[in-house]
Amino acid sequence: MKQAILEQPGRFLLRDAAEPAPRAGEALLRIHRVGVCGSDLHAFRGRQPFFEYPRVPGHELGAEIVEVVPNDRGLKAGDHVAVEPYLTCGQCRACRLGRPNCCRSMRVIGVHVDGGLCERFVVPLDKLHRGGSLSFDQLALVETLGIGAHAVARAQLQRGEWAVVVGAGPIGLAAIQFALAAGARVIVVDIDEERLAFAGRLGVQHAVNAQTTDVAKAVRDLAGDDLADCVFDATGAPKSMETSFDFVGTCGRVVFVGLAQGRVSFDDPAFHRRELAVLASRNSAGEFPRIIRMIERGEIDTRPWITHRLALAEVPEKFARLHDPGIGLIKAMIEV
Repeated sequence: MKQAILEQPGRFLLRDAAEPAPRAGEALLRIHRVGVCGSDLHAFRGRQPFFEYPRVPGHELGAEIVEVVPNDRGLKAGDHVAVEPYLTCGQCRACRLGRPNCCRSMRVIGVHVDGGLCERFVVPLDKLHRGGSLSFDQLALVETLGIGAHAVARAQLQRGEWAVVVGAGPIGLAAIQFALAAGARVIVVDIDEERLAFAGRLGVQHAVNAQTTDVAKAVRDLAGDDLADCVFDATGAPKSMETSFDFVGTCGRVVFVGLAQGRVSFDDPAFHRRELAVLASRNSAGEFPRIIRMIERGEIDTRPWITHRLALAEVPEKFARLHDPGIGLIKAMIEV
């Protein structure tokens, strides 16, 4: 079978690999779609922590079951599935608490172990979620959407609350969709006019360009002196994360969805005076079935997401172009 491997930063190689064979508790998948994540783009440029080369990327997968070892989950050959790419131990404190997204020894498919940027792939059965009527494109988007869904669930966002989403990349856009689905009034903040416009196509009515506008004043003008009930920072940039505290009102919540490689600080008197809650949101926890149902019901619209496509055979030549500025990339999909 064909497999695309990232040999080193900046260099993909398409190679022949041995056909995988499922063992007990596993399924053999035919991969149809592989979404390109920000982590894949960072890995290509040599800027992804915990990523070792060579590695087969690919953790946003839309696939079809080819063969399944007898199981009690009702999965069968021909089923279309989304793949939950988090391999967890099931034994640590987080796993015992039902929070496997915080597993102490988590390995992510396509990051810590080889992923699904190939024609066929083997995955544990408990990581597969039947896709109902979803297309392979939609199934490959479920993992990205899961990051935003989990962040909104962490915040316990309520109908009518004001939510500020800082950063309109794919993770921020996913948080936006679930914030809107929760009935929140959403303000999106970014410095890229194309991404702000894209957020508008998802249904956001209030967009603020942080380069040209005083964001705190804009939030106050929209939400009033009480400011926002919740702020989601999806930038992973310490300065932005620190500034997020300026947009949230008394007894509000700040949710860090993006991950900074370093320390983040804030003014403690202001933090205590308002009795704020600061929450981390890591990966996705048990969100896949709910997301699939929401897409089927039309509560989450995936149609605008995919802006670029390439075939598996084109990855070595064309993947680098996804880094070109000004191409309007939101989500690239690799067709296998």
